[in-house]
Amino acid sequence: MREVDICILGAGPGGATAALHLANAGHRCLLVDRATFPRDKICGDALSGKVIMELRRIGADLPGKLAASPMQVPAWGIDFFAPNGRRLSIPFKPTTGGTTDVVGHVAKRLDFDNFLIEEVRRRPEIELLEGVDIVRHECTKEGRWDLGTADGAVEISAKLLLVANGAQSAFARQIAGHALEPAHHCAGLRTYYQGVTGMNAENFIELHFLEEFLPGYLWIFPLPNGQANVGVGMLTEAVSSKKVNLRERLNEMLVTHPALKNRFANAERLGPVRGFGLPLGSKRRMLSGEGYMLLGDAGSLIDPFTGEGISHAMVSGRHAADWAAKALAAQDVTPSFLRQYDAAVYRRLGQELRLSHAMQRLLNYPWLFNFIANRATNNPTLAATLSSMFVDLDLRERLRQPSFYLKLLFGGKL
Repeated sequence: MREVDICILGAGPGGATAALHLANAGHRCLLVDRATFPRDKICGDALSGKVIMELRRIGADLPGKLAASPMQVPAWGIDFFAPNGRRLSIPFKPTTGGTTDVVGHVAKRLDFDNFLIEEVRRRPEIELLEGVDIVRHECTKEGRWDLGTADGAVEISAKLLLVANGAQSAFARQIAGHALEPAHHCAGLRTYYQGVTGMNAENFIELHFLEEFLPGYLWIFPLPNGQANVGVGMLTEAVSSKKVNLRERLNEMLVTHPALKNRFANAERLGPVRGFGLPLGSKRRMLSGEGYMLLGDAGSLIDPFTGEGISHAMVSGRHAADWAAKALAAQDVTPSFLRQYDAAVYRRLGQELRLSHAMQRLLNYPWLFNFIANRATNNPTLAATLSSMFVDLDLRERLRQPSFYLKLLFGGKL
């Protein structure tokens, strides 16, 4: 029986970030994952500017190390393709004001997660257990968490449990009560291709809002060595109500859609099409309870509009490390104390999640999407507004206000 103060379940970006922040603060922890790294994770593989900011908070050298790595390509913008086919090209703005600062990257999760794990391995404060599948979670009368594998080979007793074991977390479902709700859950598919033509020279990521596939979208994200991450996502509720076979629709769109078929005509698919589920942050949920905190996907913190989960996992990991240290110092791991972790996470992410949910609902109105795309092509102010909607909450708030669309329709300064 290992007895520890802090045990972290899951060594993805949320769990690894929490462990590294704890180590930076001089706290020891046990980090457990059922996989052995490097391991794949089904994802879009895009790393936003928020990921870079969280890396910098862990260590000032980490953004530079990532940028210098051959595992990634720098992404300098995003191409939106409206339902009417119009492309809206939006360069990213550097986060620190410099002209050479990379705002985003694209890197396979196989590589990026291992990038964080290599940082974990350097820290003597962190004990990493790989290939250990924890299936038993019991809260004792003393308020500790007893954890164990099915065969009893590994048993752990922890004062505080940080649950970062992903979208399929049994703990989140069975103990924290995070039921799968189709209106707040996205179904997705991802595969890799070699030789997709027409990719942007500056590695802009692509989001295609095809009219026949709304309220879903298709993405194409560039990767090193001429590869691309290609996938689709749609609300689980819409998949069910519309009886959509995502696998068939993905293949059909790549083969027949006028904007895609020539680009994929000679492309080679690398490996299978794999499915995954995304618990969205469009509904606020409890993130903590008796002696535990939920991080990242296990806490249903994925952006409802973009599907981004990596930066939100890292944000929650940072706050979980902070409140874990405070809880141990206060010798208080009760739900009332740990609720301050919930408050900290939602102070940082709550408004963003609400705005993204509102933007997600705009996908039900393709005419509005088309109208904005048409106007933005000849309206630099509007284009600049849209370029910031993923990183500037004030501008995203503007997109929700009726006055914005009145000015857009009748003219006037936006």
